[in-house]
This record gives sequence, C-alpha cells and structure tokens, in this order.
Amino acid sequence: MRDALKIVRRPDGPAGQWDAATLPLLRRIYAARGVCSAEQAQPKLAQLHAPDLLGGMHAAVQLLAAAIASGRRILVVGDFDCDGATACAVGVRGLRLLGARDVVHAVPNRMVHGYGLSPSLVAELAALQPDLLVTVDHGIACHAGVAAAKALGWQVLVTDHHLPGEQLPAADAIVDPNLDGDAFPSKALAGVGVIFYVLMALRRHLREAGAFADGKGPDLTPLLDLVAVGTVADLVALDDNNRALVAAGLRRLRAGQGCVGLRALIEASGRDPRRLTASDIGFALGPRLNAAGRLEDMALGIELLLTEDPAQAREIAALLEEINAERRAVQQTMTDDAELAVSRVLLDGNGGHPVAACLFDAQWHPGVVGLVASKMKDRLHRPVIAFAPAEPGAQALRGSARSIPGFHIRDALAAVDARHPGLIDRFGGHAMAAGLSLPLARLEAFRAAFEQQVLATLDPALLQQQLLSDGELSAAELDFRHAEALRLAGPWGQGFPEPLFDGHFEVAQWRVLKQRHLKLELRLPGMAGTLNAIHFGGWSGVAPGRHVHLAYRLVGDDYRGGGAIQLIVEHCQAA
Repeated sequence: MRDALKIVRRPDGPAGQWDAATLPLLRRIYAARGVCSAEQAQPKLAQLHAPDLLGGMHAAVQLLAAAIASGRRILVVGDFDCDGATACAVGVRGLRLLGARDVVHAVPNRMVHGYGLSPSLVAELAALQPDLLVTVDHGIACHAGVAAAKALGWQVLVTDHHLPGEQLPAADAIVDPNLDGDAFPSKALAGVGVIFYVLMALRRHLREAGAFADGKGPDLTPLLDLVAVGTVADLVALDDNNRALVAAGLRRLRAGQGCVGLRALIEASGRDPRRLTASDIGFALGPRLNAAGRLEDMALGIELLLTEDPAQAREIAALLEEINAERRAVQQTMTDDAELAVSRVLLDGNGGHPVAACLFDAQWHPGVVGLVASKMKDRLHRPVIAFAPAEPGAQALRGSARSIPGFHIRDALAAVDARHPGLIDRFGGHAMAAGLSLPLARLEAFRAAFEQQVLATLDPALLQQQLLSDGELSAAELDFRHAEALRLAGPWGQGFPEPLFDGHFEVAQWRVLKQRHLKLELRLPGMAGTLNAIHFGGWSGVAPGRHVHLAYRLVGDDYRGGGAIQLIVEHCQAA
C-alpha cells in the first residue's frame, strides 16, 4: 500500500563534551540529534526561555492582574483535546493559586459547538456572566466567537499556539508564539505550555507589585505534570524548552506527586508510575483523556484533572477507560472502512497510490476522524484527510488532516483556500495536523483541488518512507543497563525521536499472538542464549525467514522483570 520502506542510519554527530558517567551509546545517540553536552541532553527548568520574550505578554498580565485585584470573574475556556483539557486545568488551578477568587471554566462540546470559541458557545456562556474570558489552546482563528464575547462587554485574552491567519481576532490581548515577529525562541510550545508561561509572567508581576505576603508567591511546579501530559499528547516538537517542561512533569509523576486525576488515570491504564515515560503519556494517558472529547464531552476529562477527591478521580478514570475502549472499537471499524476504500482506489501510473487521500463515510464519527487520518497516513505514507458528518445525517462535514514529514498540511489548506475562495468554510492547524469544515456538496471539488495542490508542491522524494536508525547494538549493549539508560535519557518524542536500532538476527523460534502479533526468539553472533522480541501487528500470514534484518527499540521487559530485556520490533525484512 506504500512505497518500500527503507532503513537509513542517522549520520554521526559531533563528539561533544561528556563526563565519564555518560555511556558511549548515549553519547552517540545524543550527538545524532545535535546534542553535544549533558546540559543540552537533559535541560532543566532553569534553562527555560524567559516569559517576557512572548509577544503580548505584558497586556495579558495586566488584564489578569486587574481582574484578580478587583475580584472579577475569570472564565477559562478550553478545547476538547488533551492539550486543551490540560491547558484549561492549568489555567484554573494556576489562577486560583495566584489569588483569583472567582474562576470558572467551560469547554465546547464537539458535537454541539464544533471547534473553539464559537458564537453559539458564547451565547451559552453568557449565563456565567464572566468579566474576562481566557481561551486556552484555541482562539487565534475564532474571530466570530471573540467578537461575540466582546459584544457582550467581556474582556478577552487569547492564549494559543496554533498558526494565525492573515487577520487576528479583536481580543484585548493575544499570546501566541507563532505570531509574525514574535521573539520567543521556541515556536513549539503546546497550548498548555503557553498558559503556563502566562502564569509564570503573572506571578512575577504580582511579586514585584508586592501582592504576596511571603514576597515570593506560590510554587507553580505542581502544574508541570499537566504541562507534560498536554505537551506530549499534542505531538509538538520536543525542543530544549519543551523537554525541560516534560522532564520536570515526568519527575513529579514518577514520584507520585501528580494531581489526583492523573494518578487515577495512570492506575486505570495499568502503568507503573515509577517507570512512567513520555511514551506512556502518548499511548496511555493522552488517548484516555482524548476519548472523552472524541465520543462524549471533554468536561468530564477536565473534571478529572481538577478534582481533589481520590474516590471521584478513580470513578471518572474508570469511566474514561470504558469510553476509550469504545473509542478503540469505533476507530478500528472506521479504519477498516478506510482501508477498504483505499484498496478500491485505482493505482496511479507509477504503480503506487495517488499522492494524497481524501476519505469520507456518512457513518463515521467526527470525533475519531483524526485518529483514522493518522492511521491511514502511516499506512500509505501520504497526506490524508478523513471526513465525517458533523452530526448524524448532517450535510456539514468535519475533516481532520495528517501529513508526512516535509509537507506542511496547514499551508496546503491555506493555498487551496486562496485559489478556491468559498470552497472551505474554516480551517486551521499545524504543519503535521490540521482541521477543516465544508459542506458535503463541495467535497469532490475540494478533493480535486487538494490533490492538485499536493501534486504541485510535494517533493516526490518525501514519498519514500524511511526509518532512521541509530545503528547496530553490540552484544555487550543488549542488556538491562543500557535499556534503563535509554529509558531515562529522554524524554523522547516528536522532534527528539526515541532511539531506534537495526541489525541482522537469526530467528530461533516464532509464534503468533492474538492472531496479529509476532513473538520472536532471536540469536545474535557472539551472544549466549536468545533475545526476546515482539512485533506488534507484525503477523502478515507469512512466516518470518530464518535470517532477518530488524529495526527495533531496546526496552526492559516489565512482564518478566529481574533485569530482563526485549526488543520491540518496528520493521522486519529479509536479511
């Protein structure tokens, strides 16, 4: 279904300066990611960029400080994904810590309001009678919603990280690192990172104004568990700044210092908090929080993140576990439908699939199209947009787009919109992910325009999928010591990828697990005994050869314990 996958080894990086305690393997891996010192490898909170570098920060702080001083009602409006939920919780918790006495929150319902601060949501929020509305993880494209809030006499502070359009909403203040000319060095902050920065700047302002009896003000580090979860789940690049935030949040979670809700979610997911990694956030915690916004109402997820009652937290976490199981079932059905649709697409003249795919099914759920688009993007290694009716039977469609490295999907939608005015109702997003809405009647015209845009601008070389490997591991490196060092050397994630290795192995034994996965026992020259390996989703109906070339990750085997290791196979081909 895609061009042949190639395993390509990362080029060597600079030698750098390391202490004797840093394993040679880690030096090699860090160097390949442009990291040359221990300080760069695991940045600390003290190395964070200064909040004052963010444009609009002074106006934002003035708004918030005045609202706190006069006891005005502050309404924090989140978004219905994990970043939006954690950002909302950080905003509410942080403002209360900083002295705000009247803070309320709200979040749009995906099925009722659609994305962001819409006029219909503002109309519902009027009953709360806020004085200041603060958006988190959205707002930069919500012109009508901001205008509706302003028409009611509210002040509006937009905090967002999405790319702005040609015009900005008429808010009283806007903080977004991606505004034109913004001097903030890290453009990769998630929405939760932006509101955390606003709180840091507000604390400094209040401290200098003498607002705190102790002269210092509250400690904001208890919010970092939420910052870590939202940052990892939103798949923003883990640059130095984000790695410092995520690492600090992970340290709190591992120490059992996370908020009550996240501790309950970790327990429900079956993860060991002491060994929690960014990967656990991405594959266990994030999806469970996101499930609430996809199939139900993200207000449930935010309630989990704000509660201080362990019993209530466990109850909500258990409910999210059920919703996530339902989400997985819906997603699998939709993905199966999408794969069937793709299989019916005529091959292009080069014997591969078209350069992009637009998929639609009238029975699909709008809350899961992003996951389907992501799955199909991985399958096809093409930009993919998946559409579903905004609600059952509706003519209005909501689409979710996912891209491949090197192709900016949001810019592609902007180009289509510029060339075909009126074709798209709304759009927004990032380089790798975007969302849009349009009527069913315009779907075919959009499909043609989008595929034409991709064909005209995408470098064909990008369609050759590559797995970047950190090279071979010696027999001496295939042990628990090195597996643990790799686990703790992160956080790994988007833009700072988890180490992947490759090598030739002899298959001593193999078996199929749950009709989908391959369990392998491998031999390596120079090593006594065999290595355990598992290839999730690796069973294709054809037995693996005697000799294989694997791309794999080295991890501790938590199931076996006692210093055991296993290889997590990402790709297998004949040696």
